[in-house]
Amino acid sequence: MVNKMEAEIKLSVDFLKKGKVILYATDTIWGIGCDATQAKPVDRIYRLKQRFERKSMIILLDHPDKLSTYVKSVPPIAYDLIERYREPLTIIYPNAMNVARNVVADDGTVAIRIVHDEFCRKMISLLNKPVVSTSANLSGQPDPLIFNKITKEIVQGVDHIVDHNRDVIIRTKPSTIIRLLENGEFEVIRK
Repeated sequence: MVNKMEAEIKLSVDFLKKGKVILYATDTIWGIGCDATQAKPVDRIYRLKQRFERKSMIILLDHPDKLSTYVKSVPPIAYDLIERYREPLTIIYPNAMNVARNVVADDGTVAIRIVHDEFCRKMISLLNKPVVSTSANLSGQPDPLIFNKITKEIVQGVDHIVDHNRDVIIRTKPSTIIRLLENGEFEVIRK
């Protein structure tokens, strides 16, 4: 018998495969997501958030081993940071590949977070592609920590609202963001 979370994962993946947009609880805050390899749903998310398109979005992966599929060369320091950092961590990598052009910044970088949340990990694993994760708010508005704080425009603008963790108060904040530098070092962009 399939449990409730597994059924919700399968349903969410069915929507993602069809190029649809979902609203879901991530390992940080409530997010809007889609298959990060499809440009059309990414464009829909930009319009839904009323966000300037040149600002790239974070994508989620379920395991560090998959980084090399979406980044030309993953510096060893990235694996060290992922392994040692206990809080949600997004890393900005140079030389993005195999993702939609509109999730990549103008300088060719891509922001990737390896998720620890069980629902997100299993959903991404079943999809076998990265998923966009951008806060479920209009651009410039506060990040929603609970489902009930998400505006009507966002709720009505998505194709599927994930039921998992809908009634849970997420007691966290957006991820720390680190940019990898050419010299093998890094800088903290957001703490």
